[in-house]
Amino acid sequence: MMMMKNDPVWPWPRILAHRGGGTLAPENTVAGLRCGMAAGFRAIEFDVMLARDGVPVVLHDPGLGRTVRGSGSVFEHDARDLAAMDAGSWFGPAFAGEPVPLFDAFARLCMAHGIWMNIEIKPAPGYERETGRTVAQMTAALFADALTSGDPAALPLLSSFSNVALAAAQAAAPILPRACLISALGADWQTRAQALGARAIHTNHLHLSQQQARAVKDAGYGLFCYTVNDAGRARELLAWGVDAFCTDRIDLITPDFA
Repeated sequence: MMMMKNDPVWPWPRILAHRGGGTLAPENTVAGLRCGMAAGFRAIEFDVMLARDGVPVVLHDPGLGRTVRGSGSVFEHDARDLAAMDAGSWFGPAFAGEPVPLFDAFARLCMAHGIWMNIEIKPAPGYERETGRTVAQMTAALFADALTSGDPAALPLLSSFSNVALAAAQAAAPILPRACLISALGADWQTRAQALGARAIHTNHLHLSQQQARAVKDAGYGLFCYTVNDAGRARELLAWGVDAFCTDRIDLITPDFA
C-alpha cells in the first residue's frame, strides 16, 4: 500500500526502501527492487550517474570495486559494458551475475509496478550539468502524460547534493519536483532551496535537530531524512514533523510504519 499524507507539500509516500532492497539484497539492482516490492514497498530511493557514453545507469559509487566487480571509474566505461558487469556477487552468491541496471529500463520497471521514485542525481566531477540535464530530460519523457496533469503526486522526485546538477534539471524539466540534498543543514539551506526552486529538503537524520525540522516545515518545505534504520528514531523524527525517510531495514520498518 502506498502511504500518503494529506499534505500538498509532501504528497508522496512516507517510507522508502533505500536503494531497493536495503540490507536484504544488493543495492541499486533489479533484484533489490524486487526484494523491496516483495516486502510490500511501493516507493524507492536510488542513484543515477552517467556512463562514459552519456547513458545514465543506476549506481551509487563513482568507482568500481565495492558493489561492482572491476576497477577504475564508472565514467571510464560505456553503459553497455557496465550492464554486463557483476553487481550482485559482493552481496552473496545467490545474486551472482546481477547486472548494473540502465536507468531507463529500471525506471520503466518501477512504473510498471506502481513504484514511486526518489531519483538521486549523482554526477561525476565536471559532469554535473550534463548529468542533471540528461536525467531530468529522460524522466520528463517517461512521465510525459503525468506532467500534463499538473499533479506532483503522480511524479517522481529528483534530488542531488549538486547545485549545478539540480539547476540543470530545473532548466531541462522545470515541472519535475526537486529536492536539495544537504548532509547537515547550515545557515544557507533556505537560500539554496529557493534558488533551485526545490519543494523539499533531504538531510542526514543524524545531524538533524527538532528545531531545524520545525524551521524547514515552517518555511513550507517537505522534509525527508536518510537513512533511518532504528524504529525508535523513526518514530521520533515523524513526531518532529519529518515527512518521509528511507531505510535499509525494510525487514524492521515496514511500508505502513507511519
